[in-house]
Amino acid sequence: MDRTVIIGTRGSELALWQANFVKDSLAEIGVTAQLKIIKTQGDRILNLSLDKLEGKGFFTKELEEELMAGTIDIAVHSHKDLPTEHPPGLIIAAVSEREDPSEYLIILKDCVDVKQKLSVKFGGLVGTSSNRRKAQLRALRPDLEMDDLRGNVPTRIGKLRSESYDAIMLAKAGVVRLGIDLSEFHVEELTPTEFVPAPAQGALAIQIRETNTDLFEVLQKLHHPEVAEALAVERTVLKSFGGGCHMPLGCYCRKHEGEYHVFTSKADTENDLPDRMFISAKSTEGLVDKILAKFDKERKLANKVFISRELPASSYFRRVLEKHDVEIEARSLIRTVPVMTILNPYVLQGVDWVFFTSKNAVEYFFQLKPQFSHPVKFGVMGSGSEDMLRRNGHFADYVGDSGDTAEVGAEFAKLANGQHVLFPGAENPMRSIHKALSPETRVVDLPVYETVLEESAEGTNADILVFTSPSNVEAYFNDNLLDNNQRVIAIGKSTGNKLQEMNISYTLPFSPDEVGLAEAVFGL
Repeated sequence: MDRTVIIGTRGSELALWQANFVKDSLAEIGVTAQLKIIKTQGDRILNLSLDKLEGKGFFTKELEEELMAGTIDIAVHSHKDLPTEHPPGLIIAAVSEREDPSEYLIILKDCVDVKQKLSVKFGGLVGTSSNRRKAQLRALRPDLEMDDLRGNVPTRIGKLRSESYDAIMLAKAGVVRLGIDLSEFHVEELTPTEFVPAPAQGALAIQIRETNTDLFEVLQKLHHPEVAEALAVERTVLKSFGGGCHMPLGCYCRKHEGEYHVFTSKADTENDLPDRMFISAKSTEGLVDKILAKFDKERKLANKVFISRELPASSYFRRVLEKHDVEIEARSLIRTVPVMTILNPYVLQGVDWVFFTSKNAVEYFFQLKPQFSHPVKFGVMGSGSEDMLRRNGHFADYVGDSGDTAEVGAEFAKLANGQHVLFPGAENPMRSIHKALSPETRVVDLPVYETVLEESAEGTNADILVFTSPSNVEAYFNDNLLDNNQRVIAIGKSTGNKLQEMNISYTLPFSPDEVGLAEAVFGL
């Protein structure tokens, strides 16, 4: 273009970073641009939480007004801040690459408790103004207190530093873009598949006047259509629920190995337990309709669900099902017993990694009171094992959050190949992780418990049967048949493989944990 393009932006550090990113990207394709800073309602009113501000677009309205008036040519927005309805005459001409949409839970080091999920001390105060974050946090940690937190990213971090809160939540994208050093805090990174982000989180939207066709053509060089396609799913879900920034709704769409994966979390208010759903499809056609159908308030879930493990009252899975008046039959069909009472200290000499494939392995290993003479790293399979490791006072250095043991093994091998790895576990282990390790890796199996099947496993009339291990599958179907109307869910591929051996169809959750199981039940 033969003229200077005017970019409108808010004045916060993050907004200026975003605008300068677009300005620099334009410069790379030979277009000169300059910035114009515009103050929005969201910048002026800092004493109210976001859901108390009137109307929608409180971070975008003033930019859009100047765009329509012609005083700027481009408005740069955090895509998640945009209302789902564009003002007449304005369009999104380009969407940026997407920064990782994970969340950071940033905790004062004095307020860290490794034994608690997410590491915030019991009853801790977390700062966030997002109803979506509040609802999902309360689902995982009902004991936590929440308080509103406003201001730009450095301001929010400053409020944590001054000990106004025990922890705060921020989007990872903003912290990364500003290059902020968080080493003075403990940081828990929550991936978008475990803590569902806001629709379009991590992406920038470049907005122009619809009539400015020349600029539209220029901006196509900055446009990422594959990102726009995923964001369109997320924002259509948001629009279909009639929501804005204050709705406790998270939606995340990604393309993975040729399939679209969509994760949705929705609550009625910040104080309600969210419903979660995972769905996959080969294309985005009809995908939003399938999601909306699952969240239909008239839809009836199963009357009764059986799960082959004991569930405490605090269990996430139990609380989600009881919210929908689903009866729960929770009983294990196996017993585990220790196989040793004293641990030979020689076994721990030279160990670099201790890897646990089950929470039973963690529990029985630490009952032996292991004493390490040197720093050791811990790897675990699944969040259940991670939680048990935390209860024993240790963080996991690696968490395999896939139900596919081959995939976990390949990831772990990149960290542990050529080192000394101890595998506490059951007698006669499946050795699924071992197979991925190189011949140079020293692998030691340490049997710490054995599994005993119940002599007679009583059947169930539940609509859905959830099996949590191959041994539970074996124990149940030694004595029972599957009714034609019953559906089966398997936690992890090894459990699924055991069902497959018996020619039993099953559903595999995305993640081998209680959140994944709840998503699977909700999706049936």
